[in-house]
Amino acid sequence: MNRGPSQTLLIVPPSREARSSVPRPAGRTRFRTVAILVSCVLFPVLAGGADVPTNPAVNWVLPLFTDQDGFRSMTLRGATVRPAGENTIAVTDLNITIFSGTAAARVETVLLSQKAMFYSRQNRATGTNGVRVIRDELEVNGLEWSYDHAGKKVSIRKNVRVVYHAPLKIKL
Repeated sequence: MNRGPSQTLLIVPPSREARSSVPRPAGRTRFRTVAILVSCVLFPVLAGGADVPTNPAVNWVLPLFTDQDGFRSMTLRGATVRPAGENTIAVTDLNITIFSGTAAARVETVLLSQKAMFYSRQNRATGTNGVRVIRDELEVNGLEWSYDHAGKKVSIRKNVRVVYHAPLKIKL
């Protein structure tokens, strides 16, 4: 079809009546389609006969919200994400932004790490490589770290370096 520069193409979907008047093939229902999908694709994976897909998710984002009010609690981001076990994912270039959990949605802490594991059931992240923890008043770097979101607790085991951005009020 030749259209000039001033002609527009209008595509109109068929009406509900037109769609319902089209006969479906015998025995082809939505349930059957789902059953075929489960038996052919998911069953071999669940039975262990096929490998779990290893292609990473790219530019991954997981926002988490509070149970009571639905305010933003934490957002996880990663350049790439791969499954690493049951309820566990391996994340590269992890960025965890921890919010206040209130309507103000104030950022409390940011954690950055090049390689980490995230355990979705416990809302916990760990890593053996470096981590950088950034808050308004301090910045912490170190190795072999873990973050527990339930307690909002960061633990760093090696080569810890703390920089305070607030004056220390120490009487000498």
